[in-house]
Amino acid sequence: MHSAAWHARIACGDEVGAGFLVTGRRVLTCAHVVRWSDRAAVTVSFPHARELGELSATVVVHGGWAGEVTDPGDVAVLELDRDVPLAPAGFAPPAAAYTEPYPKLIAYGFPEGYDEGTLAEYQAVSGQLIAGEWLELVAWNGHGQPLVAGFSGAAATLPDGRVAGMITAASDAPDVRKGRMLPLDVMARYWPGLRELVPAPGHRDDTRDLLHALLRRAAAGTGPACDPNRLYVDAVGAFGPPLPPGGFSSLWAAAAYVQGEVPDPAAEGRFADRLRELLHEGPALSSPAPAAAPDAAIPAAPAWSPVVVEIDHSGAGPDQVTVEVSAYRDGRRRPVGARRLPRNAVRAYVQSRIDEAVAHLAPDADELVTFVLPREWLNEAVAHWECGADDSTPLGCAYPLVVTDRARHHSGRLRHQLRKKWQKLDSGGAIEVHRVECGTRERPPSLRKRLWDGDAHLAGFAAPPTAARQHFEVGLTVPVPVLLWPRTGAPCPGHEDAPRSGAGPEDRPCPGTAFLDQLTAAVAGVPPAELPRHILSLRLTAAADDEPDRHWASDVQLLWDDPRCFPETTASLHSPVA
Repeated sequence: MHSAAWHARIACGDEVGAGFLVTGRRVLTCAHVVRWSDRAAVTVSFPHARELGELSATVVVHGGWAGEVTDPGDVAVLELDRDVPLAPAGFAPPAAAYTEPYPKLIAYGFPEGYDEGTLAEYQAVSGQLIAGEWLELVAWNGHGQPLVAGFSGAAATLPDGRVAGMITAASDAPDVRKGRMLPLDVMARYWPGLRELVPAPGHRDDTRDLLHALLRRAAAGTGPACDPNRLYVDAVGAFGPPLPPGGFSSLWAAAAYVQGEVPDPAAEGRFADRLRELLHEGPALSSPAPAAAPDAAIPAAPAWSPVVVEIDHSGAGPDQVTVEVSAYRDGRRRPVGARRLPRNAVRAYVQSRIDEAVAHLAPDADELVTFVLPREWLNEAVAHWECGADDSTPLGCAYPLVVTDRARHHSGRLRHQLRKKWQKLDSGGAIEVHRVECGTRERPPSLRKRLWDGDAHLAGFAAPPTAARQHFEVGLTVPVPVLLWPRTGAPCPGHEDAPRSGAGPEDRPCPGTAFLDQLTAAVAGVPPAELPRHILSLRLTAAADDEPDRHWASDVQLLWDDPRCFPETTASLHSPVA
């Protein structure tokens, strides 16, 4: 005879339902059973332990159920006002309810007239989830107790007494003995702590215990913050399931998904090991995640991990462009999204995808947001685009952010020549700013020769591309790894003339020359590989200035091009048609 002391009767206002004790002080039930908990007391009693009386309880976890029968997240965790001396429920493996032959499932509920409780016998119709949430149940035989009001929140138990799910609803059609239950792995989406209690076939108990101890340590807030999305991607490896839409709201949610949804049991150990490292709890013990096979022809990439936003003409009209967002990890490009859009919709689409792309990077990666743009877009104010509808931080003040020319990005000649330039730059040494002055009379072919002969690594322009288009195009077609310019401003008329001596407005210092002077001083001694981070710092300084629009770096644009960061550029991710 199986003990049933952990079965609970829940009352909240006029609502009566069931629940089950899962720890000395916590009870699981349906969220709709305690829907009035904000205005009515929640009481819990145990029919097989009447001496405990009625205990007060509070809702400490809510699955997000929104009020309709078909709304997901109909899960609530109650905390009793004191521990109870009862053995809590035991759990079956997550798939036990729908493993052939489908077992009988017994529910202990409290319909009207049965304050002491009564039993109903059902079984799963299939292992197929309804709307990704519920298992459908049908009566074990054609008679007996139907599922009615009072069974909500009841444990669906196997004949040996182990819990396999929770009853949530019944059919209201007459003469139809059907219902629904939440299986354990779905319940764990809404309360990840359930994973500590449910056995996971193929997963080692010691690994599970270690992981949960680390999760509690992280939740205590005594260690560094850890990004659950990056940890997940790190644990499943290059060929694991992709990050679910929207990512994870917590480390617990990410760990629960790894335990319940990822086929590779070793991913749980990798998740625990990576979390242990980030919390400084000791070295990793498991093997690393399987990585994509490296391309022997690809040089070792630098430390940056790019998130790439590539924009191109779609061919569908002058206002239509394709936008592809991806992230680079383990030397491979991971698609995040691709769309054909009108130009005025590009910013909102990019804002909606950047965070998702960053989540694909390794947990300790240095992200680099890179816009690969058509030539006429190179002066676009992408660094000033806001991070999102709810975050007004400019992208250029949230991430190291650079741009590059799309034609240059896909040129085999320039990529080869730029790799050789970066190999020289890696050896260290100061770099010179090759200045292209405001209103220069230097012919474009002369500038090309100067940049080649000077083995230029950084070219600074005193005015935007539209003010010196031919000179700017020379900079793009010569393998100069870094180009910098002010996005706004115009060349000063007559700048090429002799120095002025008057005191009128026309004799004020040329803004372009002042920009190049400030730029030369600002980048002196900065390694080229660190320029994206240095420009981020300058943008933050400019934004914090009392007069940010007057700061010389307020509109600086950085074209930074290291092909080793982008090993695959020859093909589009796919053909966006949405």
